[in-house]
Amino acid sequence: MLQIDLQLVSWKTVTEIGNDKTILKKILQEGEGYDRPKDCSTVKVKLIGKLDDGTMFVKKGHDGEEPFEFKTDEDQVIEGLDKAVLSMKKGEVAFVTIPPEHAFGSDETKQDLAVVPPNTTVYYDVELVSFDKEKESWELKDNAEKIEAAAKKKDEGNVWFKMGKYARASKRYGKALDFIEYESSFNEEEKQLSKPLKVSCKLNKAACKLKLKDYKEAKNLCTEVLEIDSTNVKALYRRAQAHMHLVDFDLAEVDIKRALEIDPENRDVKMGYRRLKEKVKEYERRDAKFYGNMINKLSKLEDDEGCGSSQGPSKKPRSLWPLAPFFTTDGSKLWLVLRLLIPVMILVALCVAYYVQSGVHEIDCVNC
Repeated sequence: MLQIDLQLVSWKTVTEIGNDKTILKKILQEGEGYDRPKDCSTVKVKLIGKLDDGTMFVKKGHDGEEPFEFKTDEDQVIEGLDKAVLSMKKGEVAFVTIPPEHAFGSDETKQDLAVVPPNTTVYYDVELVSFDKEKESWELKDNAEKIEAAAKKKDEGNVWFKMGKYARASKRYGKALDFIEYESSFNEEEKQLSKPLKVSCKLNKAACKLKLKDYKEAKNLCTEVLEIDSTNVKALYRRAQAHMHLVDFDLAEVDIKRALEIDPENRDVKMGYRRLKEKVKEYERRDAKFYGNMINKLSKLEDDEGCGSSQGPSKKPRSLWPLAPFFTTDGSKLWLVLRLLIPVMILVALCVAYYVQSGVHEIDCVNC
């Protein structure tokens, strides 16, 4: 009999990073403490990038060279490297495997020491030397400084929005709001300065959420704006868009009509109203088709039952209740009928409960 004695000498932690968990980070040396960089942190790293065959395509911070410095979440390095560094602690050394979709993609890319072919997985040896995080709102004692920081973050968000980077833009608008959201320490002049900035950031963040298909959050942000300014046409229109995507057509119509009352010549709102009407008609056609198919199936089942019974020696008297034949069978057809009817009954019950509980038509009267 063969016996093997094993001793565990060491192990390396491997972490899956990113939403799809395809970026792999193997920790070669643990870092200090618990703190890690955040978005917009300035980091200094030493790194070596290699291809599958060991070809080195980049080397920074080695051989007496100053560490490579960049700002996280600013597209200054490839996405996979950015995300990996955000997960590291000061002094940590890691080996990072990055698939092409988080590296250089489908394009051939010239780097410092070699060309990275299309659709190539790349590998990095990375050491996080140091990092400096951006100041949080609670670290800024001066209110004027908070307002200035919020304005700067809003401008950054606008740049990312124009580039189509909606998730990144949304984070910048959220960061801006962190500086001015709670204004208990603001005097009247500071409140007046921060109010339009707050409204603008919430509206812009709502626009990002619409692009990202986070319709509930977009709706909530617009509602927060309307609590500040009940006649804000952009907030009404964007909330109507969110309602449309959430199939709350009645609420969408209330918001669009209110927006048109305030600004009858607004081209975007008028086009939005036309789209809403088209959407309602489309759903009505779908419903008509669904119920029509259901009725046809029920009729066919009843006809089949009638044909089957007519082949026997004698015909049974036809019941006045249309579903009676289904109760005289083995139950399989009754189950099919119930499968068709139960979703409709549940839908009707939910609609009734919703209207009774929320009072849909009265909710937005405060904005009328």
